[in-house]
Amino acid sequence: MNRRYPVFTLEAECQDCYKCLRNCPTKSIRVSGGHAVVQPERCVACGKCVTTCPAKAKTVRNDRGILRRLQASGRALIAAIAPSWRAEFCALDESALVAALKRLGFQQVSETALGAQEISAATAALLTDAVPGLYISSACPAAVDYIRLMIPRLTPCILPLLSPALAHARWLKQAVDPHCAVVFFGPCAAKKNEADRHPELLDAALTFQDLQELLQDAEIDPLNLTTTPHDRFEPEHATDGALYPVEGGMIRSVAFRNLPDRVRCISIAGLDSIYNALAGLDPADFRQPVFIECLACAGGCVAGPCASSAPNHLARMLQVENAAILPQSPPAEPHMPRVPVRDEWFDTVAKPSPIPEPDEEDIRQALRRVGKTNPEDELNCGGCGYNTCRDFARALALGHAEVTMCVSWMRKLAQKKANALLRCMPSGVVIVDKNLRIVECNEAFANLFGDDLREMWEIKPGLGGCRLTKVVPFSDLFEAVLQTGRERHYDHYRCANRLYDITVFSLDPGETVGAVIQDVTRQEFQRDEIARKANEVITRNLLTVQEIACRLGEHMAETEILLRSIAEAYAPEGEPFPDDGTGKGTL
Repeated sequence: MNRRYPVFTLEAECQDCYKCLRNCPTKSIRVSGGHAVVQPERCVACGKCVTTCPAKAKTVRNDRGILRRLQASGRALIAAIAPSWRAEFCALDESALVAALKRLGFQQVSETALGAQEISAATAALLTDAVPGLYISSACPAAVDYIRLMIPRLTPCILPLLSPALAHARWLKQAVDPHCAVVFFGPCAAKKNEADRHPELLDAALTFQDLQELLQDAEIDPLNLTTTPHDRFEPEHATDGALYPVEGGMIRSVAFRNLPDRVRCISIAGLDSIYNALAGLDPADFRQPVFIECLACAGGCVAGPCASSAPNHLARMLQVENAAILPQSPPAEPHMPRVPVRDEWFDTVAKPSPIPEPDEEDIRQALRRVGKTNPEDELNCGGCGYNTCRDFARALALGHAEVTMCVSWMRKLAQKKANALLRCMPSGVVIVDKNLRIVECNEAFANLFGDDLREMWEIKPGLGGCRLTKVVPFSDLFEAVLQTGRERHYDHYRCANRLYDITVFSLDPGETVGAVIQDVTRQEFQRDEIARKANEVITRNLLTVQEIACRLGEHMAETEILLRSIAEAYAPEGEPFPDDGTGKGTL
């Protein structure tokens, strides 16, 4: 986990659903140990994984610690607020928002839309003298990084201009205070990449969510603040630059500046749409200048990954449109002094991520690992997150994916294991649907109920589709579990002179039940036979004991008579024989 990159994974929260990988336009997600991890070298920080992750395991880096350090530094703080604030804080007016930011310690608040207007002017100037070809906007950092990575041959077509945020930050540094700290607030995760790459212009990039939490932590309610005439954007209000957060907004802003009719302008929003539109283009085939406004987020910046989820995109777009104060064409020159907006760091040489390409044998071996030995085995279902099985095999060979991601392979593997368990179980196993039709059973089940069913199983292994009522006479036990969803167990269930141990359990409540059945007739007969023989042994032993006792009694009586006669014979004459109290005398 790389917490220094703008987007990363909270591995403890990752639920191994691979939804982020399926939706990632650059396939910058690597699965390791069952967890989806962001690869910074391929990530463009579009935030698509953040918005699609159902477990909220993908998150945007929290830079509020940077803001605290800037506040402690004693430098003047200037908040640069993205023009999409009107959609995010729709309940606030300008003065309330500015007052709230000043309460957080900012000396000034300025609209990034002013920088957007400077970029529109520079773009119009470039396109006015443009020769036929393709020209791509540089306003969206995620879109620019995406083209450099995924369509690198079109990198020279990107206009060598700063983004509105960097142009605005440069103006604030040069015209207001060269030592000030510029902190951007917006709905974009990619702006954090801009701040990381250009710390000399942008000191920090925070999200609208960060701003909401900062206000909450400071117990500041913008709606209840007392505002003054000084609570306004400085140095002035933006006009057409406020349209940048919506699709086509940049084109409208550029068109206000007397753009020649021969220049065709097209807006493309969404990285997948950008790829589909531009991947096969050859700029040399164009007979006129074509300007493409590229936005990473479908719907524009108002639908950025760090914007709140409500209201819907259309409502957000309308809020921005209604709040924008559009000038007469061409717009009046701004009061703010001009600053250079060309990107001196712009490099027309593409720098795609240096990811090695596995050879064909490695790809074939990876395909075999998931049971795909023939071209017809390659379903290209996309369940793993990759568009084709070969793309998945390529990632598997590079160690960026795991075999468990292949849905069809795991399903086949699970079926094989289930079939092996069914075959090996000595007890009969049957699975039945809510209509009491057999879904699956093993051979042991067929052997429990006569030769006819055994022959049927040999013809149709598994007996799929057969009615249970035609097979067993106790289908009512299955109906009871289907209705209640509770497991039931029956010991020594008697049926047609046979005894069965039956356990019926619910697999999918109200839909599917299963049962494990064992014929215990022989065991019970053996148990009865053992009990009978044990009783016979006990009876014989009792008779023997009684006979021994009887014989011992007779023997003792005879012995007593014999000893008595001997004693009387040897007793002295005239001496009485000792009496034992019975009158008979004792020895």
